[in-house]
Amino acid sequence: MFIGGAIISFLFLFGYMWKEAHSNRIRHVTLSFPHFPDNGPPLTIFFISDIHRRSVSCRMLETVKGKADLVVIGGDLAEKGVPAARVRENVRRLQTVAPVYFVWGNNDDEVDYDLQSLLEEERVYVLKNKAEVWEHGGVPIALIGVGDVSRKEADIARALEHVPPESFRILACHNPAIIARLEDEQHISLVLSGHTHGGQIRLFSFGLYEKGGLKWHGNTALFTSNGYGTTGVPLRLGAPAETHLIKIVPGKLATEKKCLSKTGKTM
Repeated sequence: MFIGGAIISFLFLFGYMWKEAHSNRIRHVTLSFPHFPDNGPPLTIFFISDIHRRSVSCRMLETVKGKADLVVIGGDLAEKGVPAARVRENVRRLQTVAPVYFVWGNNDDEVDYDLQSLLEEERVYVLKNKAEVWEHGGVPIALIGVGDVSRKEADIARALEHVPPESFRILACHNPAIIARLEDEQHISLVLSGHTHGGQIRLFSFGLYEKGGLKWHGNTALFTSNGYGTTGVPLRLGAPAETHLIKIVPGKLATEKKCLSKTGKTM
């Protein structure tokens, strides 16, 4: 009887962890900054990181169409064994939401095909130590992408070379460890990162990494995602899969408002 109960408990836990790893959560987050232009609309980013082996849910993306100005892939779009066809399809699905920007993760180089060429063919903006700048409310917005920290490929100074000094600056980097390399005079307002999976499997409040979320380092907001996919085992506990619809607005520093929406299984 005891053994039967243990088996049932294990199967229940396994099923729950599988569900958490394959869920399609969209966390809606509003961040305010005092120096974000107040004479224009909010800037909304659909942020997805650490896709790894998953296929991005079409049903999930339907709920964010028309709501985002751009899509940022925070690295680990792929890993060893992920076919090019799946990567291409994921990118095309994301492009139905908004223009797609990509920064490299530590696993993206593991594929046995030219990922850079594939992304260029699909008209994805690959940001490796470079920036894209556009006008928003009469003020330049700079999306700055750097290479992966763990591979010693991040060059912030090079990425900032052509960024206007008066711009509102968003830095995308796969690894949140980039925060330790930032300097006050670089005026980075927001950092988007992933990599940690929020620990992926947490026992109570303990995990190999911190759970994803928002932390402030001086006047820089560091936003780290738990990620959409998994690494190692396709299971999660205490750090469910997630994507983010991030709205940036003018206002007082350190304001975060968030809510959660879910969709069905991956389509």
